[in-house]
Amino acid sequence: MNPADGHAPDARVRRGARTVLGAADAARRGLVLPFLAAAVARGYFTPAEDGAVRILYSQYLSARAALLSDLGPLEAACSPAAGGWSARLPAFTVAFAAACLLLRQSRGLAALAARHPLLARKLDEAAPDHGIPRNTFTRLYRGTTDPARLLQFRAAADFYDKHRGEIAGLAADPELAPLLGLLGEEEEWIERRRRDIVRHALCYRWFSFLRRQRSAWKKSVFGFFEGSGRAVAELRQPGVKPAGASKRVTAAHRERILQLARPGDIFLTRHDDALSNLFLPGFWPHAAFFIGSESQRAAIGLALPPGLARRARDPLVFLEAKKDGVRFRPVDDTLEVDAFVVLRPPPGSVDPVALLERGMRHEGKLFDFSFDFRNAERLACTEVIYRAYGGAGVAGFSLVETGGRLCLPAEELIAQALEQGFRVVAACGLGKNEIVTGTRAELALHRSRTAL
Repeated sequence: MNPADGHAPDARVRRGARTVLGAADAARRGLVLPFLAAAVARGYFTPAEDGAVRILYSQYLSARAALLSDLGPLEAACSPAAGGWSARLPAFTVAFAAACLLLRQSRGLAALAARHPLLARKLDEAAPDHGIPRNTFTRLYRGTTDPARLLQFRAAADFYDKHRGEIAGLAADPELAPLLGLLGEEEEWIERRRRDIVRHALCYRWFSFLRRQRSAWKKSVFGFFEGSGRAVAELRQPGVKPAGASKRVTAAHRERILQLARPGDIFLTRHDDALSNLFLPGFWPHAAFFIGSESQRAAIGLALPPGLARRARDPLVFLEAKKDGVRFRPVDDTLEVDAFVVLRPPPGSVDPVALLERGMRHEGKLFDFSFDFRNAERLACTEVIYRAYGGAGVAGFSLVETGGRLCLPAEELIAQALEQGFRVVAACGLGKNEIVTGTRAELALHRSRTAL
């Protein structure tokens, strides 16, 4: 394909395609609550069930946020100013697939909540420890019944149907071929959505009327009633930092930490106001695996897959699972964050060659939005660490049950690492905006975890 004709996928399109494929299963499955029938029968959720609902709902929102964060740039990439859908078929195709999954996900949750008002009320409760404000479900429902957006989806569905032959030609690209297969599986569902768009808009009006009646007593008792606020796509931890504020970890910090880090180190990272903070409670939500510089890998006899290092714009020093999958990444990608801490296993506890080999074999896999660590086909961020360290030496990690799933939250990873004698090498973004090492780094880590 000639890149000039707009039909050659760029990096933004390829990244979006990987995100959509990773989120597809979670979006189709929706919010799975095995205990819902029992809770409805008794009329309330137990404390354990309440906690599970919040964790599973935050994971549901994280998959949705990943799709939304890619949908905006893709829509801009095929806007009329950029030539329109016809001139930007790859961008349109990925954006349309993301829109299909978002609508399917929202309609599935709305249908479930309509059958069980107990669940609808629970999802609208605030969950400060998960960064979820009040009325999240209502805003989500409203956004998917907005007439303008629904009509835009119908126009996109009509365009997809009319240009199906041209879009099918994109299957020659190996990264887009699975996405076209996904759209093919969705075609029956897409056709049903084209027919019932008007009906769903009317359903929301009725839902909104009933909700206003139920909440009127709260207005009279508390003297206020929270408005619709921002859309789910724009959720941030409220009041943490001004919009557009720069990250606390600077280029100088990144350059310095590369001098201190060693292959096999574990980086825990945090964006103060990021949607990734919705995953699980705790200060540290995310982890990345440091694979070292090219010279460090060469010193122990390891190299990246042929050609990959040459194609990369910057030296690749991390293996990290983000919404676009498990990828080798440069430091500017992984550490464009507000804070990080570095953990290192005890000397002699792991074989560095086996450790890196076990981790690097997972490169290229999709992100696991279901957080099912029993399945190695897709990996979440801490699962890269879990599988790299598994069998590479004495040090290793165990899964714990969280929200009905066996997984390894980042905070649990830290706890298990410290129990095994992992050393806190460095920390940044905690307290003063500087890199601290040794005892100061260890104290900074403990303060960050106990502050919550």
